[in-house]
Amino acid sequence: MSEFWLISAPGDKENLQALERMNSVTSKSNLSHNTKFTIPDFKVGTLDSLVGLSDELGKLDTFAESLIKRMAQSVVEVMEDSKGKAQENLLANGVDLTSFVTHFEWDMAKYPAKQPLVSVVDTLAKQLAQIETDLKSRTAAYSVLKANLENLEKKSTGNLFTRTLSDIVSKEDFVLDSEYLITLLVIVPKSSYAQWQKTYESLSDMVVPRSTKLIAEDNEGGLFTVTLFRKVIEDFKVKAKENKFIVREFYYDEKEIKREREEMTRLLSDKKQQYGPLLRWLKVNFSEAFIAWIHIKALRVFVESVLRYGLPVNFQAVLLQPHKKSATKRLREVLNSVFRHLDEVAAASILDASVEIPGLQLSNQDYFPYVYFHIDLSLLD
Repeated sequence: MSEFWLISAPGDKENLQALERMNSVTSKSNLSHNTKFTIPDFKVGTLDSLVGLSDELGKLDTFAESLIKRMAQSVVEVMEDSKGKAQENLLANGVDLTSFVTHFEWDMAKYPAKQPLVSVVDTLAKQLAQIETDLKSRTAAYSVLKANLENLEKKSTGNLFTRTLSDIVSKEDFVLDSEYLITLLVIVPKSSYAQWQKTYESLSDMVVPRSTKLIAEDNEGGLFTVTLFRKVIEDFKVKAKENKFIVREFYYDEKEIKREREEMTRLLSDKKQQYGPLLRWLKVNFSEAFIAWIHIKALRVFVESVLRYGLPVNFQAVLLQPHKKSATKRLREVLNSVFRHLDEVAAASILDASVEIPGLQLSNQDYFPYVYFHIDLSLLD
């Protein structure tokens, strides 16, 4: 499973023994794989500042998760025909996401632990905000290019009633530069080919005999040329429609056809040029955003553990990876049983602090006696 539970318990002897019991039970029952999750010692600051950070980190956590989901989706959209290989590009520090989470180490170079917690959180928030800004601008430009290209491609893949005809017809199909004559294009149902050949010359006066030619077909019908005098165009259209022959509004313009082809070539070239740099940017910055997200999870564990268990800072964080979805209920029961003694400790710390800490009300159905956070990587599949 690509789901993780990040928990913490006080680091005193009693609770370290509880952690050992948890590891023993979950291992024997094949419920989860557990590893220590190392978090550095940060400058704690005041209780009020921690309460404020708790709320800010909760919002930042949600924002970071949303951002990496959007980036993962952008990778899928950019790769198009290679969507099945998108997961290969969703890495963190060059390794798969599961490996990064299970071998997490705090990046002291990017986020110095000696700085005040507020500064560390601010660095993470600014980093993610900049990535989001860049993501919007880069994907917007690529999306416009892709949409313009798709619109042109649709024009060349529809049926004869809607598709562009510039890549079907040629100069030789038309009478051009004539003051009196004009060549029209007519769509004829397949079942009416014989009727067209018999009647097209008599649909109106002044139709040039033997001037029709089939130049294209699709599943529904064929595209025929017919040459006639300009003065009878409207009359011919009416009579053709009465016989279920549809005149396509198309007049051969060499410059316009050349412009369409050049536009298609340009868009294909621009898309090819943008594809590589955009995919590389997405890969690099997805990694950065994901790494930042896991650091935020670590910060949340630290802040909530201090608020929950008090000072001095002394707790042990553990990462659990449930082995299967069906085992999560049993795993939760084991954790709640092993750490149920923390209920009284948590309740007492709230009363002593004389401050309301979100998530610690004992009546709340989402309350656990230990600090708990969820990491679900399946959201990125």
